[in-house]
Amino acid sequence: MNDKLRLIPSVELITQTDQFIEIFKNHPRALVLSILNVEIEQLRNRMLKGEFHDKTVEIIPLADSVKKELLICEKPSLNRVLNGTGVILHTNLGRAILAKNALAAMGMISAGYSNLEYDISNGMRGSRYDHCSLLLKELTGAQSALVLNNGASALVMALRSMAFGKEVLVSRGELVEIGGGFRIPEILECSGARLVEVGTTNRTRIEDYRKAAGSGKAGMILKVHRSNFNITGFTEEASLSSLVGLGRELGLPVVHDLGSGLLIDPGSLGLPPEPTPKESLSQGTDIVIFSGDKLLGGPQAGILVGSGEEWITGMRKDPLCRALRVDKMTLAGLEATLSLYRDPNVAMAEVPILRMLSASVGELTERASMLIAALAGASINVEVIDCCSVMGGGTFPGFELPSIGLSVEILGCSPDRLATKLRSLEVPTVGRVEKDLLLIDLRTILQDQDQQLIENLSSLCS
Repeated sequence: MNDKLRLIPSVELITQTDQFIEIFKNHPRALVLSILNVEIEQLRNRMLKGEFHDKTVEIIPLADSVKKELLICEKPSLNRVLNGTGVILHTNLGRAILAKNALAAMGMISAGYSNLEYDISNGMRGSRYDHCSLLLKELTGAQSALVLNNGASALVMALRSMAFGKEVLVSRGELVEIGGGFRIPEILECSGARLVEVGTTNRTRIEDYRKAAGSGKAGMILKVHRSNFNITGFTEEASLSSLVGLGRELGLPVVHDLGSGLLIDPGSLGLPPEPTPKESLSQGTDIVIFSGDKLLGGPQAGILVGSGEEWITGMRKDPLCRALRVDKMTLAGLEATLSLYRDPNVAMAEVPILRMLSASVGELTERASMLIAALAGASINVEVIDCCSVMGGGTFPGFELPSIGLSVEILGCSPDRLATKLRSLEVPTVGRVEKDLLLIDLRTILQDQDQQLIENLSSLCS
């Protein structure tokens, strides 16, 4: 067996061959050597197991194996994907697609220096927390605003700053679980506040909150919008206005965690009623929390807006705020997105999420017909099919939006196998299998992605 091992040339000799000299021209030397050593170790193991029967170790196959691994290693782990699932705010696929002006702003700010924490007028240090603040106050009617890195961090910040070591009153029907298995009780625990469950799962009255506050240890009333599930049947819940009234009576701040944070009338998009940050603040809520990367259509961010300045000012001074702050690109993208909402019609036209929501079945049918015509020469069966899209991202649970999709079939290939093949392409397409058909929902495919979709579907036949 030792004689077999002697067939393996030294690394020095291998790297001096023409094949590896060529590889080194296009790839980092350290990475090539690392992969080569792994390949040699695998070759040794095969020899020791008696699985290698050749009389020599050929350099060309070894080089080919190294080049194959290099392609895998050098491919970015984060890739663009075509979302054909019909889930508009698909958390696993990155949620909101940014508007063009947001992308431009992020590119411009990241390409050079900026006034992230510099007051240009006075020539002295400024605060990153001032960026987006004016726009948020203008659009929501708030007196103060703060942007952190996501909705959960915004809630933790509010709980820590406003109710550390105190009890927080939350209805049992609002103890939601958000993505990744994180739950409101766990978020409360890590903030240093103590959860007090109020009422029952399906019925919570204002008197339940009053009774729970009787210990004298309460520091906050928290209302959590049930954005990712519905409770139906024999139900009752205390209104936000009644909670605000109770909060003022007892001297307790009221925080409303909205989740999605839609800034325009949901009825204009054909959506069910949904509270907006402006409406919540108008009822006297002390702090409203919402996300930047859901129905707002911006980058990932957790936004806090206040009816006064006291609480937000305190949060800015909290050391945790620094750990949860956002960077210059997020602020640039969010500010550019928010600016579109100064004119709701502009927002509807420019924010991709809103365009998806407002696309009519007629528009989608027209696109489907064009795609099928373009695929006429391919050996693939593609047909127009009625389907339904959903919001996703923990918003509008149970709501379905009529849509149009493409059903894709190839003789002898199961829908699951087709789905796997589409995901394995250079630009993966993620669809859904429904009623034993592979379905591509066009509502979540951008119009400027149609050509890529055509190429991907055509490649299934090759």
